[in-house]
Parts: sequence; structure tokens; C-alpha cells
Amino acid sequence: MVCPDKIRRMFGTDGVRDVANRGLMTPEAALSFGRAFVLFLTERGIPHPKILVCRDTRRSGAMLESALCAGMMSAGAEIYLLGIFPTPGISRILGSGGFDAGAVISASHNPAEYNGVKFFNARGHKLKDGDEAEIESYLRDDLLQDCRPTGASVGNLHDASSLRGIYLDWLKELLSSVGTYDWPLVLDAANGAACAVTGEVFAGWSASVIYCGVNPNGLNINDEVGVMHMDHLASEVSKNRARLGIAFDGDADRVLLCDSKGRPIDGDMMLWVIARDMRRAGKLANGMVATVMSNMILEEFLAREGIKMYRCSVGDRYVFEKMLETGALLGGEQSGHIIMMEHAGTGDGISAGLMFLKACASLGEDIDTLVDRFPRYPQILENVKMDNRDRVLSSSALADATRTAEERLAGRGRVFIRPSGTEPLVRILVESRDADLTREICGDLKRVLTEIAG
Repeated sequence: MVCPDKIRRMFGTDGVRDVANRGLMTPEAALSFGRAFVLFLTERGIPHPKILVCRDTRRSGAMLESALCAGMMSAGAEIYLLGIFPTPGISRILGSGGFDAGAVISASHNPAEYNGVKFFNARGHKLKDGDEAEIESYLRDDLLQDCRPTGASVGNLHDASSLRGIYLDWLKELLSSVGTYDWPLVLDAANGAACAVTGEVFAGWSASVIYCGVNPNGLNINDEVGVMHMDHLASEVSKNRARLGIAFDGDADRVLLCDSKGRPIDGDMMLWVIARDMRRAGKLANGMVATVMSNMILEEFLAREGIKMYRCSVGDRYVFEKMLETGALLGGEQSGHIIMMEHAGTGDGISAGLMFLKACASLGEDIDTLVDRFPRYPQILENVKMDNRDRVLSSSALADATRTAEERLAGRGRVFIRPSGTEPLVRILVESRDADLTREICGDLKRVLTEIAG
């Protein structure tokens, strides 16, 4: 299956991202995005909106936060600053009421030289594609320049740090409900936004907690730590003889784990555990949602439990939209975005890690044997860098090659080709029980893609 390139010129699957101080992420661009966002809200009957703002630990964060907020205030918005704080934290606070929208300055799992902006509505949900397209349209509209309030109508800055407790207290409550685990735990905060909360939240852990990735300097976010570098977490678990490791990404909306043997526990496995616990509690009557990237074994195992699994496009906001459509209370991605509708409307790495532990306790799961009991279909993901994705993905040669691959798999596996939502890449996913066939088909498709791209 080939997924067409739906990526617009600016917004991707998770806001706007680029190398900071270049391209789409200059201060000038951030200022314009801020003005366009306020105009978007004003045109929908929200004059002088109250907007909550946070960022991660990147050095460019303060620069872009200043520019974005200046743009929003110049259009009449009242800005409330949380400072360095997790993305799911702002979503949680927005959901408690009192604000009209939110904005996060972060590039999530990307290296420190990148940064980005993503917007949220008053309920703490990421904006839909159509909303982002309208914000883009305002950037090319003369009305954006006409929106120039003066005097008392100009916006102002406010300190919102006192609101951080809304999210922190909720996480502490979740931790207290997990149960007692009397073994050491390793936490990797990726030198990112999770550093702002993990120490206080996990102070209530009943055994020792070993922290790593908690010394941000503005340049080391995601640098050999966090979900993109699970070998580091595995080595820390082994060195400290811990029973479990938990790693987050730069803005803490993703989580991955490893067991005491250093083996990764990804989003698919977490969904398998949490789904069974929720089903037992009568909370999964409408099934659950996973993306096209989730391993076929997850769907197979859930079917045995009588749990319907719906698939959607990659991106936690698409997971969320599918959850709304189906009424599912659980959804997530293999990459570690987990959404539990009764708690949050976006991926939350910290709460998802806690809910996984709570589900393990409830089900009596042996965490050290989970990997052995989750026999994945061999899956290969290849990234092919290219700038002309539209032409390549719409080519008849690729369609023919994909059709041939699907015929060779003959119901024993699947092929999925899609553009990255955050980088100039085309991703090839091939999955089947036959590892040799999986490698061969993936190699063939990569070759075809490269030839078409020239």
C-alpha cells in the first residue's frame, strides 16, 4: 500500500518543524505564525484569546518563544507562560478550562538544532489538518497585516507557573495508584522537558530511582539519550541492576521501556497490556486504535481477546481523531505515543508509563517475560531520503512494484509506503512471518524508489 504525500508546505504531522533560525523556524516566521494563529481564533469569535505557552529545553526555545509570543500579543492575545514543561502537561492544563488555546515550542524527538511550533485548542487537543491549513492561508492574507490593535488592546505576558501543579498533582496521584514495586527503576528524561517534572513525580516511587538524561544544557536534548537511543537506557538498567527502564522523548509525549535484560518494550506491547486491563474493567467495548506501523501480532493478539483494533495514519493526532470516530478509549503508536481518552487528548509519555505499570500489577504480568510472549512478525522499516516525494509516490512504477510485493506476500504480510511527516523521507515498511522474504521485498522496493527519485 502506498500512502500519498499529504504533507503541506509548512505543517507536518506534528506542527511546523525546521532547523531553528533557518527556513520555517526563524524568529520572523514564528512571529508570523503567532499572528496567524490569533487571527484564526479571532475569526472564530474569540477576540483577545488567552493562550497558554510552554517549550522544551532547546537553546533556540527562548528565542522562538519570544518571537511567537510577540506575534500573538501584537494581534491582541493574552499570553500565559509555563516555561519548560512537557507537551502533555499543557494539554492537561488546557483541559481543566480557563484558556482559549495553547502553543508548544518543541521539535519532540529531533536533534537540538531543530525546533518547531504546534498549536492546541481550548480542550487541549491538537488542531486538525483543516485548521492548520487555514492558519497557513492567513500567512498569505493581507488581513494579517491589518490586524494591528493599539493601546489597551495589545496583548500582555503573564506568569502561569503556578498552574504546573495541575499536571504534577495528577501524575503523583497516578503513581500512588500503581501499587508497590520494591525494585530499582531507571528514568531517562532525554535532557528534555520531562526533566521539569520527573524528579518531583517519582519521588513517591517505593524503591530507588536512577535518573539519566536530566542535565539539559540547551544542546544535548535527545543526544544519545531518550527514546531514540534505547541502548543507553538498556546499559543503565544493566549497570544499576534495575528491573525496568523508562525513556521519554524531548517533549515527553512519547515513552518506551526496557526490561531487566535490556530488551525494548515498545508502544505495541504497552497497548497489548493496557488494552487487556481496560477490557477487564469494561472500558474497551468500542475497541482500540493503532497506526499502520503497528506490528501484525498486536492485531492478532487483541483479536484473541475479542478486542477490535482500528488502524489509522501515523501521528498521535490521527490516533486521537480515529478514537473520536470509533468511540475507542485507548489508542497509540508503536513509537510510544499512547492516548487514554479518559485521561488526556494527546500522547503522554509519563502517564502512559505509569498506566502500563498499573496494568501490569492488575493483570499480574511478569514484565521480564513480556518480550518472550509477544512474538512479533519480522518487520523492516527503511528510510529513503528524497525531496521529490510527490512525484515518486504517485509514479506507476512504484505502484507496480508495490502490487508485485503484495502478491508475493499473499496474505502472509503487508507492505506500507508513506512520506515522513517531519523529515524529507519516504518510509518503507515490510512485514511478514518470512524474514528472508521480508528483507528481499524491502530491498526491491528501496531500489525502485531510489531509481524513480533519480
